[in-house]
Amino acid sequence: MLIFWTLVIGAILGYIFGHYIRPNTRLQAALKEVRAKSIAALEEGNKGVYKTIVTDHNQSSELVTEVKELAVTEAGQVKVQYLSAYYKNPEFRTKKGEALLREVQDLLGEYLPLEEIEWYETTQRHENIKKHLHSLDKYQSNQPGTRT
Repeated sequence: MLIFWTLVIGAILGYIFGHYIRPNTRLQAALKEVRAKSIAALEEGNKGVYKTIVTDHNQSSELVTEVKELAVTEAGQVKVQYLSAYYKNPEFRTKKGEALLREVQDLLGEYLPLEEIEWYETTQRHENIKKHLHSLDKYQSNQPGTRT
């Protein structure tokens, strides 16, 4: 009789663990991962494109650089990180990759004028991320056995 009740109690506890506790921990792990990715997307900062003309040895080419905003000064300058760059005239200079980014850093410096950078539009994307992050917070707070 003792073996029978042990098996019944074990089956009930196994059912509870398999259907309620274990899926809840997987759900919490998935919610943490989505939250981390959403926060990283919100903190990525403004990105934009800066274009200028470079002249060297009677040749010129338009230099197009993709930049990320790090900080804005009171004088209207933006401290930037260079993400990518290329010359519209490929015969002008032949450097590529990291060598080209170092050349652009030396040529343009760390600060660029704010009004000359064409910023990508990210407000709609950020609003959608904030809305979904808020709904995740509400969903997680409604789950039994979760702590925020």
